[in-house]
Amino acid sequence: MPRRFSFSFTLAGLLVLPITAVADTGNEVLSPWQVRAGVSLIVPKSENGAIFDHTANVTIDHRAGPSFNIGYFITPNWAIDLLGGLAFKHQIHVNGSHAGETKHLPPILSLQYHFRPEARLRPFVGLGLNYTAFVDEKLDDGSKLKLRDSWGPALQAGLDYALDNHWTIGADVRYARINTKVRINGADAGDVDVNPTVYSINVGYRF
Repeated sequence: MPRRFSFSFTLAGLLVLPITAVADTGNEVLSPWQVRAGVSLIVPKSENGAIFDHTANVTIDHRAGPSFNIGYFITPNWAIDLLGGLAFKHQIHVNGSHAGETKHLPPILSLQYHFRPEARLRPFVGLGLNYTAFVDEKLDDGSKLKLRDSWGPALQAGLDYALDNHWTIGADVRYARINTKVRINGADAGDVDVNPTVYSINVGYRF
């Protein structure tokens, strides 16, 4: 009788073990860190302002390039997210003619709220701060161009699709307030509003 009881107990344990292992896999505890890599399209507002006492209209073209995100989940719903990338190069037009170019780095730090973090489809929104540094400013006529760095608010809305516990594909759209003062040959020339909408698609991994 003791042997039969022992055999029955062992057999029951073998049957329960795979079920327990599956449950543990389904409830996997994930790291709070997430990284994303993708492509972003920066679309400045259609009219970026006027310089030289509003006599010269300035427009800045669209530009796409690689981007990345680093996210940290404070709770299942709340996360801090940093958007970064390589410097984006934009062409500058004045009164419809090509006048120069500039590069800028527009990192955005956001606080995000994820509505359904455990679902397959995971919508989220974000509110953040944008810092933009302009580099390699050039004018075609050889004049010295300087664009002042900019701080401003940023808004975000996005959607992730979970492929499994770790991998996601996603898309989001952001609006950033970017205003810069223009100096040409050391003299103030006016203000330019870039104020881009940023469209991104990405692949993400949650550790």
